[in-house]
Amino acid sequence: MTEKNQVPRIRRLLIANRGEIAVRIIRSCRELGIKTVAVYSTADKDSLHVRLADQAVCIGPPPAAQSYLNRSNLIMAALNTNCQALHPGVGFLSENAGFARLVRDKGLVFIGPDPEVIELLGDKVIARETAKRFGLPPTPGTEEAVSDPAAAAELAEEIGFPVIIKAAAGGGGKGMRIVREKKAMAENLALAGREAEANFADGRVFIERYLENPRHVELQIIADGSGAVAILGERDCTVQKNHQKLIEESPSPGVTGDMRKRMAAGAERMFRELKYRGAGTIEFLVEENNFYFMEVNARVQVEHPVSELVSGTDIIRQQILACAEGRTELKAAALHLSGWAVECRINALSPGSVTRLEIPGGPGVRFDSFLYSGCTVPPHYDSMVAKLIVHDAGREQALNRMNRALDELIIEGIKTNREQQKYIINHAIFRSGNFGTSYYEKIAREAENAL
Repeated sequence: MTEKNQVPRIRRLLIANRGEIAVRIIRSCRELGIKTVAVYSTADKDSLHVRLADQAVCIGPPPAAQSYLNRSNLIMAALNTNCQALHPGVGFLSENAGFARLVRDKGLVFIGPDPEVIELLGDKVIARETAKRFGLPPTPGTEEAVSDPAAAAELAEEIGFPVIIKAAAGGGGKGMRIVREKKAMAENLALAGREAEANFADGRVFIERYLENPRHVELQIIADGSGAVAILGERDCTVQKNHQKLIEESPSPGVTGDMRKRMAAGAERMFRELKYRGAGTIEFLVEENNFYFMEVNARVQVEHPVSELVSGTDIIRQQILACAEGRTELKAAALHLSGWAVECRINALSPGSVTRLEIPGGPGVRFDSFLYSGCTVPPHYDSMVAKLIVHDAGREQALNRMNRALDELIIEGIKTNREQQKYIINHAIFRSGNFGTSYYEKIAREAENAL
C-alpha cells in the first residue's frame, strides 16, 4: 500500500454492485464529497442506485455472469469514467482476490483488504490455522482439505459424528453437507465437492464437527492497515433459513462479558498482525460458554447497520477512508456502544412492480432499500429488497419497536416475508433470547403459515 501521506484523496468512485448496498454507498460518498458512478444491467436501468449516482454505466444484460460479474466491463467502466477507486459492495466480487488484484493492477484503489489478505482469509482451511495462532479456536476438524472418501470417513469418526463438510473457498451455505453416519460420507463428499467447484471454481472441501444448535455470532471490525483496529461490538445472526440470515441483532443475547473480551482480544491481534485494512467481520459459533472460530468475511456485511446504530459509526465511511487514505476517524479507546439494534431482512417472494410503498418512521427506525413506488423487482438477483432496522435502549424495547415498524411497512405489488418476520420476533422462544440455529426449523411450519 502507498504510504499514508502519499495516498491521493479519491474524487470519483465506481460501485460494482446493485440494490440497497449501492444506494447505501452512494449516500456515504456524497457526505464525503466523492462523486459516484453506478453500474447496472439492463434489468436495473430504472433502479434507485442508478437514479441517485452522479453517473451510470450499463454493463450488460440481466444475467449476473454477463453484467455484475463481468470483470472486464466493470474495470472499463471505472477507467472510462475517470474513477480513482472501486467499491465492490457485498456479494458478487467483494471477496474475490483475483478481482481485487486486477483493480489494483489497473491503478485503481480497491475498497477492501489487499488481495493477499483476501486470499489468506478466503481459504477456510488456512484461515482456521491462522485464527488458532491468535487464541481463536476453530471447531474441531481436519487440518487440510480432504478428497478421498475412505480417509474422510475415518477422519470423521475421529472428529465425532455428526460432521459437516464445507467448501474451502465457499460461503452462503454452498458446498455444505451434514453427515451423521460413516456410510453416508462418500456420497456427500462428492456432492459437496461438485457444488463447491460449480459455485467457487474450487472443489476443495474440509470436515468439521457439526454443532447441532449453536449461536452464530460475529464481530464487526474496522482497521486502517497500519495496526489501528476498532471493534464495534458483536452481532447475533442465529436466526437463519437454509444458512441464509433472516434477523440480526447487536449485542448478542447469548454472549457473556468474559466471552466478549476473549473474542475481541484474539480478533484484534489477528487483524493487527495481518495489517488488515477496511471493514470486516470475524464469525464464531457459540455453544454454552465456548466459542469456535468459523470464518472471516473480508468485506462489509449486509447486517452492518445494527453495528452502526449501537456504535454511532458510519461503517461505509470508515471503510472508504481506511482503504483510500490509510486512516479512520475511530479511536478504539473512545468507542462507546449503547442500546440494542435489530435488523429484519425483507425478502421478495416474487418479482414484479411495487405499486405502493409506505416506509415506517419514528424514533430509532431506519429503512435501507432500493424500492420506490413504481419500481420493478427483477427475478435475476438476490431476493432481499430491503432492511428494516431499529434501535432502542434494550432488547425488549427494540423488539417492540420492530414490531410496530413492521406493522407500518406496506409493500404492495410484490409478495414479501414481512408477516413471517413479525411472527418470528414475537415468538416466545425468540423473545426469551435462549435459542440456537435450529430455532427457525422448530417454528418453520408456523412461520411459513404466517406468509
